[in-house]
Amino acid sequence: MVQKRIADVTARIRERSRGGREAYLARIEKAAEKGPRRGVMGCANLAHGFAACNAHDKGLLSDAVVPNLAIVTAYNDMLSAHQPYERFPDIIKEAAREVGAVAQVAGGVPAMCDGVTQGRAGMELSLFSREVIAMATAIALSHDMFDAAVYLGVCDKIVPGLVIGALTFGHIPAVFVPAGPMPSGLGNDEKSKIRQLFAEGKASRADLLAAESAAYHSAGTCTFYGTANSNQMLMEAMGLHLPGSSFVNPNTPLRDELTREAAKRALAITALGNEYTPVGKMLDERAFVNGVVALHATGGSTNHVMHLVAMAKAAGIIVTLEDFAILSEAVPLLTRIYPNGSADVNHFTAAGGTSFLISQLLDAGLVHEDAATISGTPLGDYRRDPWLDNGTLKWRPTVAKSLDESVLRPAAEPFSEDGGLKMLTGNLGRAVIKISAVKPEHRKVRAPARIFHSQEELAEAFKHGELYRDFVAVVRFQGPRAIGMPELHKMTPFLSSVMGKGFQTALVTDGRMSGASGKVPAAIHVTPEAVNGGPIALLRDGDMITLDAEIGILVAEVDPDEWAKRQLATCDLRDHQHGTGRELFGAFRAIAGGADAGASVFG
Repeated sequence: MVQKRIADVTARIRERSRGGREAYLARIEKAAEKGPRRGVMGCANLAHGFAACNAHDKGLLSDAVVPNLAIVTAYNDMLSAHQPYERFPDIIKEAAREVGAVAQVAGGVPAMCDGVTQGRAGMELSLFSREVIAMATAIALSHDMFDAAVYLGVCDKIVPGLVIGALTFGHIPAVFVPAGPMPSGLGNDEKSKIRQLFAEGKASRADLLAAESAAYHSAGTCTFYGTANSNQMLMEAMGLHLPGSSFVNPNTPLRDELTREAAKRALAITALGNEYTPVGKMLDERAFVNGVVALHATGGSTNHVMHLVAMAKAAGIIVTLEDFAILSEAVPLLTRIYPNGSADVNHFTAAGGTSFLISQLLDAGLVHEDAATISGTPLGDYRRDPWLDNGTLKWRPTVAKSLDESVLRPAAEPFSEDGGLKMLTGNLGRAVIKISAVKPEHRKVRAPARIFHSQEELAEAFKHGELYRDFVAVVRFQGPRAIGMPELHKMTPFLSSVMGKGFQTALVTDGRMSGASGKVPAAIHVTPEAVNGGPIALLRDGDMITLDAEIGILVAEVDPDEWAKRQLATCDLRDHQHGTGRELFGAFRAIAGGADAGASVFG
């Protein structure tokens, strides 16, 4: 049985969402009542839909009595995480034929890599790519040709965008198919060391490139626990993956069999069969609470404070920052994966992985055991690991105890009593901070502000030796309406170097840092953002700032009378409105919601 604290949050979400959720369910119910669409299509429409199919598949689709599976893919071969998807459509089509069904690639969605665009103009498109992906998913499914869909996506904004798109077709079952992480390369501690040495001018560009290439070295997801791998863990905890499938390496027999089985499960749960599982009903309040709990238990990416809110909203469910904060206090931290430790996701899997993690959350009453999943059984059945028995895919119970408690611990012996994600409030607005990698002695910082309007300005100040002192870096005009809310990792090595010299430092920004914020205390997603008149725009150099992650405050220690008289700072953002495609996203910037509402342009 789920703990009372978890049940109470779920009940509050259900109550506040009642109107929107009921309206959403009514819409998808109406869509479901119409049944598979091919039988009522005009002959010309249907002929266009299967013109490129072979004769066998044309015959099946002509009769409209077999399920047709949509493949929505984020494949490209520039992203290591998505390159393995090149082979998946053929595997999926073959699996569909084995059960007398058809599968078609319904459409592709864009997939950009934040690792490539970090510190570049392209990063200003990154967050809004989520919305583009959602819309591209809707276009792919708009032909009314499909009874279910499988979604091929891994990385940062791609999975949330696919989920939002899938929920707009909530009457159609959805199965998410992971590609898996690359094998382990250069250790994360060594990689971080080289980055910091480079920032300090003690390592060459050649040294840095060699280290980065040794870390990111083959097909598959980057192995640190950022947004991409947080996505995969979430999809399993929310029941959209097959049990134990998130972190199986690509291009292995087990990965291929899991892909084959994912296609068959999607075909088994259509309205044409006896296990109809529309994704819009499956992803209810329990599923989203389970996702938030699993995020806290693993110290996952702060990007999901926005993404889970936006995904839930697409299903008519309202999740708030307060929900995240309350659940964080109730959920222990059970993993140490970089940047919250030195291990990577392959080490996490070897220690017991998602099946052991979920089993611990279930035993502790931290997740809803009865939440529905695509496997045909509730989440309580996700205590299993996949394996091949002479080529046949089977599942077996997870390990009885962690195989490496430096990476993965039981709920009774956590690394921390809470999940490490905190909400901060004060006269600067609201923000979030992830402290699972921040040492206790650095969780409270009181220091004068140093104002920057870009991370490049901070980098220049560092290079000129201006930052080796106590200070709080305030990097503003970085929010969704200002410049698209780019991630700001470029600053991390500089601030880490300052901290390493014994100075107090922290970051306060209306931008974001994702899963790699690391050891520097970072108050991110400050809302309202500066360009919207948020009080962060009232700050001046030298203002004393207190950031206390333990008690949840973020304040500028300025006399209230003076504070009230101050004029909001402005910033010339014209250089951020053109080039690298940014001019195409002006409408998105103009209507984007605040970070606390998911930074979404939808409604």
